[in-house]
Amino acid sequence: MSTPPDRRTFLKSVGLTTAAASLARGAGAAEAGPGAAEAGAAGGGPRNVLVYVVDDQGRDDAGCYGNPVIKTPGLDRLAENGIRLTNGFCTSASCSASRSVILSGLYNHASGQYGHQHDCHHFAAFDDVRSLPVLLAEAGYRTCSAGKYHVAPESVFHFGEYVPIRGRSPKAMADACRDFIARDDSPFFLYFCTTEPHRPFRREGSDPVDPKDVIVPSYLPDIPECREELAKYYGSVQRCDTGLLRLIDILNETGHWDDTLIIYVSDNGIAFPGAKTTLYDPGMHLPAVVRNPHQARAGGACNAMITWADITPTVLDYVGATPEGAMPEGAAFHGRSFLAALEQENPAGWDEIYASHTFHEITMYYPMRVVQNRQYKLIWNIAHGLDYPFASDLWESDTWQGVVRRGLDTFGKRPVDAYLKRPAFELYDMQADPDEVHNLAEDPGHAAVLTELKDRLRAFQERTDDPWIVKWEHE
Repeated sequence: MSTPPDRRTFLKSVGLTTAAASLARGAGAAEAGPGAAEAGAAGGGPRNVLVYVVDDQGRDDAGCYGNPVIKTPGLDRLAENGIRLTNGFCTSASCSASRSVILSGLYNHASGQYGHQHDCHHFAAFDDVRSLPVLLAEAGYRTCSAGKYHVAPESVFHFGEYVPIRGRSPKAMADACRDFIARDDSPFFLYFCTTEPHRPFRREGSDPVDPKDVIVPSYLPDIPECREELAKYYGSVQRCDTGLLRLIDILNETGHWDDTLIIYVSDNGIAFPGAKTTLYDPGMHLPAVVRNPHQARAGGACNAMITWADITPTVLDYVGATPEGAMPEGAAFHGRSFLAALEQENPAGWDEIYASHTFHEITMYYPMRVVQNRQYKLIWNIAHGLDYPFASDLWESDTWQGVVRRGLDTFGKRPVDAYLKRPAFELYDMQADPDEVHNLAEDPGHAAVLTELKDRLRAFQERTDDPWIVKWEHE
């Protein structure tokens, strides 16, 4: 395998094509290069972008994902007019680290945003990372960040405008973005981030949910404390949906519904033990709905396995601003554009994903790396000698404390001991064991699978310049 270029050599080599700036000003799609053309790019005119990021929403917690209790008319409307991805994955189940991936197309172990940005945690990306808003600004785009920001430094993740959080109403925040959307002097990129449904759960403006009506997922305990918290969480999901519904109306009112790419994702899984901060399925398998107004296919599903590292390349593909890079095989990012994949329900070549988590809070060092295909998933717990650390809000949650008070030895379907003390490798058959409770890493019958996935994981680390690759030799 070829040696990947040094990270700084790669990052400094990334530059926009001149065609990108022309397209941003309204030039024809023929100038945009093959990526945009293959994705079905139309002729001249603006190509605006809205990336809507919610805070800690599970994949199945929306009407369009099959939940009959949670009311999400905004996301349901987007899915009716776009494509619902069934296999969208964050690469790090922590807020800041995941958002850095969304805005850079780089895994956090390469960008340096290893964990939380705020307060004492103080993680920040390397100064030479070139982010999506910076690349789009160079292509002639107006850029605006609305709501939760949570990455650093600002010079790396710089936006031309910022809409401050005044209270926590997503609908009010959407209204505050109307003037930015309505201006027609140049195309826009709006990065809109709610603080819902993060703890503490805000439910103002949403319909109340009865705890007896909630659907308790298999990874959580069906106890009264959990049902009460899930009911509050459902209300918070409904509240964050009001911002999306209002933005859809604003796009229609301003004439931009038919020229705006909309990508809706959650940064990581639901804020309950067993999901957020873990790379188990509930922590990383998330909602992802995309509407490309230039796409012929709409209203269906796409089963491609994509990650949030693919979002930046997809946006740049849509606007015709894909930079030239120096990564292996000519790729500028760790991800790739999924625009063309959305045209099919089962596109070829989208059958494997990787994940890389290192920190959440500064006290939560627990690096994990994941490779997953259609059947198997391998988790490498690099710090497996340590007990699994708790995020402060998850430890204090009524759900976890209810388990502690009752002295329960299981949490959902997983033994509490197995949650807290993990082996070096966890291998799961995701088809036969979607709850990830039967570790096959020590099973002789799966030795060949384990070896193959270890090799693929190590190759991924080599490709992406992962400093933690040394742990194969030094642990």
